[in-house]
Amino acid sequence: MLSRARRIVIKVGSSLVTNQGKGLDHVALARWAAQIATLKQAGKEIVLVSSGAIAEGMQRLNWDIRPTALYELQAAAAVGQMGLAQAYASGFSGYGLQTAQVLLTHEDLSNRKRYLNARSTLTTLLKLNIIPIINENDTVATDEIRFGDNDTLAALVTNLIEADALVILTDQAGLYTSDPRKNPDAKLLNEVHAGDPALEKMAGGVGSGISRGGMQTKVIAAKRAARSGANTIVASGHEENVLVRLSNDESIGTRFLAKVPVLAARKQWLADYLPIRGYITLDQGAVKALTGDGKSLLPIGVINVNGEFERGETVSCQDQEGKEIARGLINYSAVETQKILRRASHEIETILGYVDEPELIHRNNLVLL
Repeated sequence: MLSRARRIVIKVGSSLVTNQGKGLDHVALARWAAQIATLKQAGKEIVLVSSGAIAEGMQRLNWDIRPTALYELQAAAAVGQMGLAQAYASGFSGYGLQTAQVLLTHEDLSNRKRYLNARSTLTTLLKLNIIPIINENDTVATDEIRFGDNDTLAALVTNLIEADALVILTDQAGLYTSDPRKNPDAKLLNEVHAGDPALEKMAGGVGSGISRGGMQTKVIAAKRAARSGANTIVASGHEENVLVRLSNDESIGTRFLAKVPVLAARKQWLADYLPIRGYITLDQGAVKALTGDGKSLLPIGVINVNGEFERGETVSCQDQEGKEIARGLINYSAVETQKILRRASHEIETILGYVDEPELIHRNNLVLL
């Protein structure tokens, strides 16, 4: 699968770049640099999403326990990013390769202009044969805008640059039918379809105390990456020379095949990059109109509104069982939507005193999930 991929996003977790959370493992970083250099020699473009900044910052600050206060995490990240960037620059320089540090927040990608700027910067770096080292900008992130884990960040970067494949390296062998730490009969799944709802149930649980992610975040990341046509591999980073072997199509870990329809770039942006500000519940007729007929969402098909949102913000559209079927940019605020739900479009002006659009969400601003 990787042998045919030209542009690859690789994510390495905290457990693979740190000494059990106590600062960076420079020997491990050197191994990653060596393997990625081999892939570069084969003509591949590589973007590396790496954890480790907070763990490095904790060591430099002599903190034994990961803090929970946001401002302390931000301070640790600010200190640790220096060491992380230096370590990667040093590791790759031995192979004649240059690196660039790119720090992102959710806000960078939810703003359309900044999203396009980030895309242009990354593609330019790749054209210059430079390896972007990406991490969440923990120094300025807040609970509201943070990605929450680097698996999610890696998937969004995969969509952003339209990479061919995403490789998520972790301390687990891949996705099992159940938690192998609790069930000795759990079986490793070699190949699955990204987006299969059953996979998220198999992958319950969180990661180690070093990282924020878990197998469930990796399954969701694979689903997100598939929206731009990228296949995903989740494999153990403890496998010897794992990246080179994967690039030779050796079967390691779990392959998540992208079998879902590929979304256009703007639809990807709508689906994954914008924070959800509210929820609306649709009746069966509206669900059919959206999913079966490709129609816009009209107010008459909405039966409930939750959240506080303004015109132009992103809302999640759910059926009456609470399953999300779509999300999009809404034409009316939460207060206005509450007033016009279950009403025909020609009644909007009478109810509100004006009409902006006859649709609650136009189909061009709506993406099915």
